[in-house]
Amino acid sequence: MSSNSTQQNGIGFGGILTIVFIILKLTKYIDWSWWWVLSPVLIPIAFVSVAFLIAVLITVIKK
Repeated sequence: MSSNSTQQNGIGFGGILTIVFIILKLTKYIDWSWWWVLSPVLIPIAFVSVAFLIAVLITVIKK
């Protein structure tokens, strides 16, 4: 392996935030909708989906 390569392992900030929100929801400390509890996971998925959709639309329009 090259000494210049970097590899990230472990859970990120969004994952930790999601776990904290789920624990707070299950212990009834917060009374949020599950959409808000899972939003740290859903928001990046939404951004990637919108970016993919825009890329597809641009490709279709250019043809």
